[in-house]
Amino acid sequence: MIKRRTFVKNVGIAVAGMPIVLNNIKYQPIQKKLFNYNKSAEDRVLVIVRLNGGNDGLNTVIPLDQYDNLVIQRQNILIPENQLLDLNQNNLALHPSMTGMKNMFEGGQLGIIQNVGYPDQNRSHFRSMDIWSTGKMDPFEHSGWLGRHFDEKYPGYPDDYPNEDYPDPFAISMGYSVSETCQGLLSNFSHAVSNPFDAYNLTENQGLDDGTYFGSHMAYLSNLIMQSNAYGSQINAAANAGNTLSSLYDANNPIAVQLRYVAQMISGGLKTKVYILNLDGFDTHNAQVSSTSVLTGRHADLMKTLSDALAAFQDDLNLLGLSHRVAGFTFSEFGRQVASNASRGTDHGDAAPMFLFGECISSQIIGPNPVISDTIQNQEAVPMQIDFRDVYASLLKDWFLVPESDIEPLFEHTVQYINLLGACNLGVDDLAKNKDGLTLFPNPATDRTNLRFEADGDSYTLQVIDMNGRTVLEPFSGRTLSGEQTIPLETYDLKAGFYTVRLYSRKAVKAVKLIIAD
Repeated sequence: MIKRRTFVKNVGIAVAGMPIVLNNIKYQPIQKKLFNYNKSAEDRVLVIVRLNGGNDGLNTVIPLDQYDNLVIQRQNILIPENQLLDLNQNNLALHPSMTGMKNMFEGGQLGIIQNVGYPDQNRSHFRSMDIWSTGKMDPFEHSGWLGRHFDEKYPGYPDDYPNEDYPDPFAISMGYSVSETCQGLLSNFSHAVSNPFDAYNLTENQGLDDGTYFGSHMAYLSNLIMQSNAYGSQINAAANAGNTLSSLYDANNPIAVQLRYVAQMISGGLKTKVYILNLDGFDTHNAQVSSTSVLTGRHADLMKTLSDALAAFQDDLNLLGLSHRVAGFTFSEFGRQVASNASRGTDHGDAAPMFLFGECISSQIIGPNPVISDTIQNQEAVPMQIDFRDVYASLLKDWFLVPESDIEPLFEHTVQYINLLGACNLGVDDLAKNKDGLTLFPNPATDRTNLRFEADGDSYTLQVIDMNGRTVLEPFSGRTLSGEQTIPLETYDLKAGFYTVRLYSRKAVKAVKLIIAD
């Protein structure tokens, strides 16, 4: 006899794996809070990008101070030093295909965490990804690190969800299957979405619990189908209400397409806290570089795919005025070995770099450069220096402002917190509105700031006026949706000094003072 918990888990994955949306849904802004986090973090979103297969960190983030020894260990795949994208920090460079991410780094919206892994690395794809997904070394652990966190907040899920207070999915897995990261005790907290604009309806059979074993499970299955349809309608409504502004998205780049959907859903008002995406193909045992040039090949294509997609997504968030709300990271289940193999590839290794992206990163390079010797042991890899579970714990603490007392029971080791996303820990809700109901943040500003106000669906014009009464910027003119709106202002061309930001509508003129710092 199948156990109910097993049945629930399997059926939940099967049903939630279907991208379900409804037609003819009129979007209504959601007024209630979806998540009971700290008030300053309740509108924050985390985007996770999995690089499946084991990314070669030494071909992604290259330690220039170790280049001579890299020539010895991987001469047949190593990119010439003069072709690398020098970051001009910490003797580090990026793969030449990663121009988009280099631009993000120069703009302060990309960070690198070096040498991330776990103790006694298991070089199996499946076991290693299990460890990264569960956040535990215990082979019998089946819940994900985010699933356990959600379980603490919402015990009994999925019964009675969605509901009036929590109408949206807690997490979304982009694709056709849910993420193990969000697996809870009874069900998975993520909803699978391939295309939020596709309209699907699961037939909602009214399964009745007639007191039999079969009847109870059929009733439960019927409830999951109704939940999927309800979540689908929210996703569809948000996607249709949302917007996307970047011209950098490539329709032939699968991750860029998915990130564009994510931006559309966030801008449309969906209150989902976590989005998880997957990029496959990193198991580069052979043909990591092409036979004609180390600048091309499978790994170069993957790095360009990732870099272009993240750059387009960040550009979109900036244009939408959402960059202060969204942070993300990439990870792979392990890195590759230091020495290349004879097939112009690399074999399974240990630690690898992670990338942080977003406006709120607190430090651009975390951790020392890996040390490469001129002589290495057989199958030697980059050793772990930062435990990935400390990264997870620090994200919960820094980004969602979860108390340490709630974080530490999620993991099985003593957590060492890292300052990852401290740059935005003063939430918008902590900033005072002026007498006209306008909030300008950050203020003082340097390269950019944001204006937040309550809109009524009218047409608005936003201008920045200098001390001589001249209009020096007009970053926005047009109609907005009703409700709270945030408009970004690029201020990098403004000289240091005092300015007035004016918001014009047919009903009123509102103003707030702006300081541009050196």
